[in-house]
Amino acid sequence: MTSLHEQLGEILPSVNAGLNSLSAICLLAGRYFISHKQITAHRRAMLTACVVSALFLVCYAIRFVLTGTHRFPGDGLWRGVYLAILSSHMLLAMAVPVLALRAVQLAWQSRIEAHRRIVRYAYPIWLYVSVTGVIVYAMLYHWPR
Repeated sequence: MTSLHEQLGEILPSVNAGLNSLSAICLLAGRYFISHKQITAHRRAMLTACVVSALFLVCYAIRFVLTGTHRFPGDGLWRGVYLAILSSHMLLAMAVPVLALRAVQLAWQSRIEAHRRIVRYAYPIWLYVSVTGVIVYAMLYHWPR
């Protein structure tokens, strides 16, 4: 029988990939809604993306504590591709909470022009981080062995 520790270590990577996917979907939906001037739907989609991303951070921290880092099973060119994606993902992921919280704060304060200026950068970075999170997961856990 496996322990809860082991079970969580096995399931959390998939949960995290699902949360990253859901975050990306919410971001895309939010962009669609705002481009069609559906402010309430935009607000809901973006706040959902924030909640999902916060949940991801909690689950990722738990997974990291339980299992630590994992080594990419490939080599050669693919290892370089993986490390390039992972490096850009990690670097940009550090900026997402700050940018997202500032964007939410500006929108909450009805400072829409300032909100637009920051989301010009925050949105593509956040979307990139969400999508590359799924790619990193796929390469790390589903790479042919």
